[in-house]
Parts: sequence; structure tokens; C-alpha cells
Amino acid sequence: MYAIIKDGGRQYRVEQGQELQIDYRELSKGSELKFDQVLAVGGDDGKLQFGAPLLSGAAVIGEVLGVSQGPKLTVQKFRRRKNSRRKNGHRQLHLTVRIGAINV
Repeated sequence: MYAIIKDGGRQYRVEQGQELQIDYRELSKGSELKFDQVLAVGGDDGKLQFGAPLLSGAAVIGEVLGVSQGPKLTVQKFRRRKNSRRKNGHRQLHLTVRIGAINV
């Protein structure tokens, strides 16, 4: 069974037991996270349920595994002939979640 959920302006196709990296939230390790915005649910029998736009009463439950950092991005600003150069680095925080149950 799989579900298509919406979180943080993105859509994810999730299955039970899958680990997913989403935008950072202030949650402790081991806490439960509930995704209410479920767009579609598909079963093993090939049956697919769509919402318009969301399925009412459907939810996906996940367990927070911890916080991780994304790859380092280098931001450079350069203005020619002005002796102006700036170089910054940035690493985005992500929350790792293991999908537990898909409730329809």
C-alpha cells in the first residue's frame, strides 16, 4: 500500500517502512508525526483512491528518526571592477521520518 502526501509545498509517494527526508521541524527523536494532507492512496490490489483535492479522514503516521544536514551549498557574489567579493556556505536542516501506518 502506498500514499501520495503533500508536505511543505512538495508531494511525496510514501510506503510503509520507507525513510523520508522532509523540511526541518522542531520535534524530538522518537516522536510521532501525522501527515493529514493525503492526495491519493493505492493498494496492493491495484485500486487507487483519489481525493478532490484531499482524501477526507486519511492520514499517514510517521516516526521521527532525527535531524540531518543536506549538502553544502556555496553562495558567491561578485561585482566586477568594484573589488567586491563575498563567499558564504549554507547547509539546510532536514528531518528524517520513517513511515509507519497509512490510515484510510
